[in-house]
Amino acid sequence: MKLSVRRVVTDHDKQGRAIAASDEVCGKAVSARPGHERLDLWKGADGTVFRLVRYEPGVAPRNHRTETVDYAIVLSGEIEMELDGSVVRLRPGDVLVQQNTMHNWVNRGTQACVIAFVLVPVKGARNAVG
Repeated sequence: MKLSVRRVVTDHDKQGRAIAASDEVCGKAVSARPGHERLDLWKGADGTVFRLVRYEPGVAPRNHRTETVDYAIVLSGEIEMELDGSVVRLRPGDVLVQQNTMHNWVNRGTQACVIAFVLVPVKGARNAVG
């Protein structure tokens, strides 16, 4: 199932009034591995990224680290985050602040898990891996 989301972006007109500058469907999701789908909703000039990720049951593993602090909220389904020697289970409504650490997402459930992420670049962060 392809992720598809309506995105409304506000801005200001020439008179400085607030307007809806765009209203469109974002549906160009990409997949880097089996059972994984990513839809970037917005990329800021400062390097921030707002995205949705869908993890199917049995998603292929990918241990990785980003050069960002990631703010996440689980929208649906359940997921496990493997860290160095520990596992954290996240459920709908749970939030996470991922601070440039090695991790892997594992869906051992029976339904897809969808997570909204905001990635914020961090100066001096450890190099990205994976």
